[in-house]
Amino acid sequence: MAEAVVKRIKLGSQGLEVSAQGLGCMGMSAAYGPSNPEPDMIALIHHAIDSGVTFLDTSDLYGPHTNEILLGKALKEGMRERVELATKFGISVADGKRELRGDPAYVRAACEASLKRLDVDHIDLYYQHRIDTRIPIEVTMGELKKLVEEGKIKYVGLSEASASTIRRAHAVQPITAVQLEWSLWTRDVEEDIVPTCRELGIGIVAYSPLGRGFFSSGPKLVENLSKDDFRQYLPRFQPENLEHNKSLFERVNEMAAKKGCTPSQLALAWVHHQGDDVCPIPGTTKIENFNQNIGALSVKLTPEEITELESLATADAVKGDRYGGLTTTYKESETPPLSSWKAV
Repeated sequence: MAEAVVKRIKLGSQGLEVSAQGLGCMGMSAAYGPSNPEPDMIALIHHAIDSGVTFLDTSDLYGPHTNEILLGKALKEGMRERVELATKFGISVADGKRELRGDPAYVRAACEASLKRLDVDHIDLYYQHRIDTRIPIEVTMGELKKLVEEGKIKYVGLSEASASTIRRAHAVQPITAVQLEWSLWTRDVEEDIVPTCRELGIGIVAYSPLGRGFFSSGPKLVENLSKDDFRQYLPRFQPENLEHNKSLFERVNEMAAKKGCTPSQLALAWVHHQGDDVCPIPGTTKIENFNQNIGALSVKLTPEEITELESLATADAVKGDRYGGLTTTYKESETPPLSSWKAV
């Protein structure tokens, strides 16, 4: 397969331009087992940038904080100008307890702290990671609007927000991108959220486009999970569900073999074929896996192949909830009306 050329796309209608595929950096520092050696991760980030993948995704939650510090170190020596840097706020971790926060004072403090850890003077795309359902979304957006006006952030995003929350937020401060889980085994966003984003001119950033590694390794993925890998707690990876879910991997694997690509490349190519307003951000900690991921950009699917893949990836093809209560999702993102707000 010829070396992939990473094209540029416009993400949303506010002016942000990014690489058509991004790099999710969470797994370098958190969630998927022990953190990785810093020099190796910096080398991977530099390799990604040199390969044309310049849209880097992190959060103050990852570590917490250590992933932003890692990116700050990686973006020294002329690298900052070459990337579109996205980070997130909204999940506060104190004394091991998580709390969702969208109050204005917290929004500002979180942004200042991220700027310091990343060692940059502005953040290109700043997402609310999860919605604080105690605070009207308009109030949170009002503070983000001020941060845009001050030049501390360039563009605003939401993660795991419902269609109505997106609409309300966008009316206060134009939303550039919505981050959501979208893959061959998570397609519920196609019903309401994706059409809403398209109506409003909002870009779509697809996280976990490989089903948290499921489309890379299939069911055998669970055999190698370390004790601090949170995937071992996710419903879809539990034995009773995995036995059912493996048939989806097997069918995708069969199609990939005929196509001359890997199952992960086929699954990722499907996300790319959803439109030029969609940017998947697969994560990895290995340069060879990264190279395989950008190879997905060269996999062209016919309308018949897309139809076949989608006929395999129906709602009943996958058993198990996405998170099983480990975190909130867009389904729990409605906030009170602005009229109920009394600023403290």
